[in-house]
Amino acid sequence: MASNRGMVAGSHNRNEFVMIRHDGDAPAPGKEVKGAGGQGCQICGDTVGVSATGDVFVACNECAFPVCRPCYEYERKDGVKCCPQCKTRYKRLKGSPRVPGDEEEEDVDDLDNEFNYKQGNGKGPEWQLRGQGEDIDLSSSSRHEPHHRIPRLTSGQQISGEIPDASPDRHSIRSPTSSYVDPSVPVPVRIVDPSKDLNSYGLNSVDWKERVESWRVKQDKNMMQVTNKYPDARGGGDMEGTGSNGEDMQMVDDARLPLSRIVPIPANQLNLYRIVIILRLIILCFFFQYRVTHPVRDAYGLWLVSVICEIWFALSWLLDQFPKWYPINRETYLDRLALRYDREGEPSQLCPIDIFVSTVDPLKEPPLITANTVLSILAVDYPVDKVSCYVSDDGSAMLTFESLSETAEFARKWVPFCKKHNIEPRAPEFYFQQKIDYLKDKIQPSFVKERRAMKREYEEFKIRINALVAKAQKVPEEGWTMADGTAWPGNNPRDHPGMIQVFLGHSGGLDTDGNELPRLVYVSREKRPGFQHHKKAGAMNALIRVSAVLTNGAYLLNVDCDHYFNSSKALREAMCFMMDPALGRKTCYVQFPQRFDGIDLHDRYANRNIVFFDINMKGLDGIQGPMYVGTGCCFNRQALYGYDPVLTEADLEPNIVVKSCCGGRKKKSKSYMDNKNRMMKRTESSAPIFNMDDIEEGIEGYEDERSMLMSQKRLEKRFGQSPIFTASTFMTQGGIPPSTNPASLLKEAIHVISCGYEDKTEWGKEIGWIYGSVTEDILTGFKMHARGWISIYCMPPRPCFKGSAPINLSDRLNQVLRWALGSVEILFSRHCPIWYNYGGRLKLLERVAYINTIVYPITSLPLIAYCVLPAICLLTNKFIIPERSLLLVKSLHC
Repeated sequence: MASNRGMVAGSHNRNEFVMIRHDGDAPAPGKEVKGAGGQGCQICGDTVGVSATGDVFVACNECAFPVCRPCYEYERKDGVKCCPQCKTRYKRLKGSPRVPGDEEEEDVDDLDNEFNYKQGNGKGPEWQLRGQGEDIDLSSSSRHEPHHRIPRLTSGQQISGEIPDASPDRHSIRSPTSSYVDPSVPVPVRIVDPSKDLNSYGLNSVDWKERVESWRVKQDKNMMQVTNKYPDARGGGDMEGTGSNGEDMQMVDDARLPLSRIVPIPANQLNLYRIVIILRLIILCFFFQYRVTHPVRDAYGLWLVSVICEIWFALSWLLDQFPKWYPINRETYLDRLALRYDREGEPSQLCPIDIFVSTVDPLKEPPLITANTVLSILAVDYPVDKVSCYVSDDGSAMLTFESLSETAEFARKWVPFCKKHNIEPRAPEFYFQQKIDYLKDKIQPSFVKERRAMKREYEEFKIRINALVAKAQKVPEEGWTMADGTAWPGNNPRDHPGMIQVFLGHSGGLDTDGNELPRLVYVSREKRPGFQHHKKAGAMNALIRVSAVLTNGAYLLNVDCDHYFNSSKALREAMCFMMDPALGRKTCYVQFPQRFDGIDLHDRYANRNIVFFDINMKGLDGIQGPMYVGTGCCFNRQALYGYDPVLTEADLEPNIVVKSCCGGRKKKSKSYMDNKNRMMKRTESSAPIFNMDDIEEGIEGYEDERSMLMSQKRLEKRFGQSPIFTASTFMTQGGIPPSTNPASLLKEAIHVISCGYEDKTEWGKEIGWIYGSVTEDILTGFKMHARGWISIYCMPPRPCFKGSAPINLSDRLNQVLRWALGSVEILFSRHCPIWYNYGGRLKLLERVAYINTIVYPITSLPLIAYCVLPAICLLTNKFIIPERSLLLVKSLHC
């Protein structure tokens, strides 16, 4: 049977609107495998079985540790290659296939029976691949379905139902390895005592935008309710925690505690570091006093150049050192977050999050790496109805589209496996690289079977992805075509309509256990000649708009296609700051450090950037917050919309944003007072100011609110001509209006990613990712800090994200050159931190840190000059040091 996958492709400018449907065939059910009788295997739990001679199968001749033949063959090929008990390397037994290392053994070869051994049940190894020519048969693990499915294009389809229904679930594919899955093993569930009313404890509903004072009042009220319910709780009873009353009161206390805390650096370490900075500063002052007062007359030019270079080096050192004056560490409490917002048996109150993955060229950014990133997102430990993954394909490549389709199908099996066994990391490529010690880790036999079956599924998935990559190496002259003969809309990456495909959805995407999966959406914005598309920054702004129309998560998290979730708790770590009642309302983003895989032992290209990520960023966190580094960052959507932070009356007083490039503090104008009223209005209520019906009728009936905020003309100039998107900008807690028409949402989503949507708006100037530099991340974070927002540096013990680093010198040099070019572009722009926004709320040391970031490429010029000076002195016999000093040096040398 075929399933329908509707992809909307259209152009707002050319009035094109079609839907691409994706067909697939349901595979035939697989075969089940039964174990042989005999002694029990200590790895998978099956019987060990007997050998060809009828004796009990023995894998290790040293200790005779009971292991069945399938486990023995698996460990030799893909495992630790040694006995779990005595750690002796497994030797090749008669009839076993060869693996690397067998040539060192002195046993007699058995080439005739190498691939024809019989197990106790008469079946060979299931993972063994057999093929003839180019037709690959995956033996008993074959999926019995085509490896490459081409979607067909049909025009004029009626779009109906919810957005998730655009991608209904395919029939479940029953894996032939399902015999390894034990359905009788229940999923661990925490048992809740039904006699206890947990709704009476702590917070029932916390509005994270309310003032801290209101939050404390509500907590005191809840405390009084618990006290009235348990009168002995304060007067003795079980307050020590030995009974139910003590546990209830402990739950109340935990709910009131903060979700994170600052861990100061020990004073003995920090003060010593500060003393060293001050001593070096004093020494520099004496050094420059001597250098300036003792010029070299006969080599005045060389002396002047050397002094200028030395002064520049000293200034660079100062710019780098003083932002590190007050470094801090932070600690999160995930249990308190769950107790406050995600309690067992109650609807989760965690805020929805939209996750962005950006990619351009699948031949330079391997689809398998992107697939692993997407899989780690779909398996994240967060409520599935509150997670949406958007993949931006800025190259409109059919290879990316097809690989994402295969990823969505594999996710139906991978996600329940990850959540059932709580594995880390949840990117299969990196998870299966880990070796397991079955005795030390106390692995359950049922898990061993499921893990082995899942690894075979992943190997088949890799084969299908690699087949797609091989096919995409040679593009047909007429371009890619669909099954019905129509052309792929993105054949010309510089001239194509916008395309949106919903692969998984909350009602249409189910895993093999029948549970919902997070939403997975493919987006390729419209490209037309003659328009400025602004590369990655433009693609990210398109994702902001399309996600606001379809899901409108309160927070956004962006990662590069090669940065996977190394920790499934990453979103919860960020929410400990974002949903904190006191900290969240003024936090624009939470930045995670970058960690990399595949770096050589000596890190010859300095990919780890230890000083920057482990020292500099901690220092900035103690001032106003770390810089945005382009990936692994969770944003407050309201900060990206250009709004100022929601602050108290006292905090609003100094918040004057200077629009000009320079200038002093301005007087309070009418626009400032309107801005103040708007922020106070956003503080009092988080409900949407406009609903859809009123917007379609021209926003009638909201004249008072509109006069307090902006006129309709100002709204269109700021956000663009999309009433649906404009309405979403006022929904501070996310979500879409319940009465919206899904078809209109899809059509509006195509409209907001059209290439002309940003014309005559503030996108890229004051809203979203800021244009004007190839390092748009630095510029975007700087604009938010200038408005008064703070940022947080989250550095948990387990790195939340890991990525791929340049592995050769040319790639590393290109990367550094791009960073330097972006910094120079900011240096000569109106957003230069040296003169921009001195009337705003950017703190002085934060400004110093940004100045150091953009001027560091200029250091290359005095560095080259200073290195050339010794050679010039030797050639001209003129020196930059006074003769008196030279004589003193010579006398000391003698």
